[in-house]
Amino acid sequence: MDVYPAFYRNTNQSGILDGAKLAYEILSADKLGLPGIVPLALVNGLNSLGQDFQRLSESLAKSRPVLIFDNRGIGNSTYSVSAKSDEVTIESMARDLLALLSGLGWSKLAILGFSMGGTIVQQLLLLPYHPSHPTPLPFQVTHVILAGTMAAPLTEFRYRLQFAAPKSGLSLEEKKEVIRDNVEHFFTPAWVQDVRNAERLQWWLNRMVVGRPFEATRKQLRATGKFSLGDLHRHIPKDIPVLTIHGRIDDIVPFPAGEDVHRRIPHARRVEVGLEPGQIPHNQFGHMWWEYFDIGAWRDVLDKFLEDNSLKEKARL
Repeated sequence: MDVYPAFYRNTNQSGILDGAKLAYEILSADKLGLPGIVPLALVNGLNSLGQDFQRLSESLAKSRPVLIFDNRGIGNSTYSVSAKSDEVTIESMARDLLALLSGLGWSKLAILGFSMGGTIVQQLLLLPYHPSHPTPLPFQVTHVILAGTMAAPLTEFRYRLQFAAPKSGLSLEEKKEVIRDNVEHFFTPAWVQDVRNAERLQWWLNRMVVGRPFEATRKQLRATGKFSLGDLHRHIPKDIPVLTIHGRIDDIVPFPAGEDVHRRIPHARRVEVGLEPGQIPHNQFGHMWWEYFDIGAWRDVLDKFLEDNSLKEKARL
């Protein structure tokens, strides 16, 4: 079980502590406040924990502070009450994220949302325009990265993961075999069959059998099938640069879902394919995009995007 050095106790809309504690960690916290350095928050996908980003977050932390955290009720984060009866929706997770970021007191930050986390980030950006409970953001979002994500419920697309209540009495190795098919769908068949990736695949199998209660996963899965962001994307300011990352052979959130994000956010730009720093060799990759190519290539992509202030000037034109 991962141990985080800090918890943030969430509040509800009335400012009253609701009892939930969000576990988080800030990598390279000593870089906070340095001139020109904007921290980056990483927002998890379905059934995911903050430490799942380890390979990516540790690389990105060479350049800036990086926030990782566990969503409510999963990993080291808690529900608000011992009965674990909290409702979990895309909006509630976005408001949890808002509470965490507000509590950290950052005036500016960039956000990367992966899979379900990308939907949470979109909802966060749209909270000021919420039809019944508009909520301003007390910080400036400087850049947004939406990776392997969607703007409409997953039920509208092909979705390969299958979840069922675990059988009792299984050994650790038996549990790994039960989830193997799900884990392998995070990647392409070629990636799974490549012996050079055997150690990484085992790392994922080892991680996925701990810290992910079935009920929490079920609530998140239900949330991804019932949300609606309406037509509010038009309110996302054009001077917030948006980068999208989506593998063309993503077996979890299909590529057309990413194209739908572009339709809703016309000023978003796609990660570039090429051989220059800040580009990737190709876009034929699966859901766990940062497991493809050298991790330094992804750090270059994100650092270049986060440091290119000309993107804001272009967006204003």
